[in-house]
Amino acid sequence: MQAMATSGAAGKGLGGLGKWWGVLSGLLLIAAWINHAAGPVVVIVLSAVTTAWCFFRAPVTCGAPVRGHDDGCRNNASGLLMGCAQVRQHRWEKLKVLVLRRQLRAFCSGLFSDGKAIIVTLAGVGSFVSGLVALVPGVVIH
Repeated sequence: MQAMATSGAAGKGLGGLGKWWGVLSGLLLIAAWINHAAGPVVVIVLSAVTTAWCFFRAPVTCGAPVRGHDDGCRNNASGLLMGCAQVRQHRWEKLKVLVLRRQLRAFCSGLFSDGKAIIVTLAGVGSFVSGLVALVPGVVIH
């Protein structure tokens, strides 16, 4: 009996939401802020999870510098701080750019390069600030 070739879509977890679980955690974070019954621990955990997703797992464009192209690599990447998996040199390129001060401007401009990157950047910054606010007692005005 011959095995049938599959596209691999059936093997993905969470029914296609595998890449977008951070959006769910972000929505739960918003609900935790609205519902005051959720304590600061819940807000801190959801903030950390959402921030980690934005930095390391969100599906965005790579944008690593490429010779001969002004807009950078157009492959899909995982997170704002990681590069694409297709080109080995791009994997850690964005993290290296953060270390080099002269290239920090290029990294920051890449955070707002397209609509998806803008949304992920704002979600990452918002969830990071949310976690900081939840850590400091008395900052939130009820």
